[in-house]
Amino acid sequence: MERFLGRYEPYLYALLRIVAGFLFFLHGTQKLLGMPPGKGMPVSPASFPGGITGLLELVLGLMIMLGLLTSIAAFIASGEMAFAYFMAHFSAAAPLPLQNGGEPPVLFCFIFLYMASRGSGPISLDSLLFRLGLRRT
Repeated sequence: MERFLGRYEPYLYALLRIVAGFLFFLHGTQKLLGMPPGKGMPVSPASFPGGITGLLELVLGLMIMLGLLTSIAAFIASGEMAFAYFMAHFSAAAPLPLQNGGEPPVLFCFIFLYMASRGSGPISLDSLLFRLGLRRT
């Protein structure tokens, strides 16, 4: 049986990669630059955990969005989100993501883990650099 929308799969994967990377990037800009406005004040990139995680989210989100070394960037981002969930959300009193507000880090974690296994895809900066002969596999 043919998959529904199967022929659009490379484009839909690219859309998932771009949107997830963009949202992750925005978390970084919010933590470091205060843009877009949200909770709290911007933090220094050297502060822990806010500044370090903001810097990771900004850089890794941009790499994932552009499709540059996506497997590596997404693997690191997935680990960061697992760390964020257990450090900031999980508790014995509220162990489920719906109870502790941890849905975003859980979803990011597994989306990025999938991307780490899948790579950049054909619609990416990696693909362009490979076609131009500037990058080897």
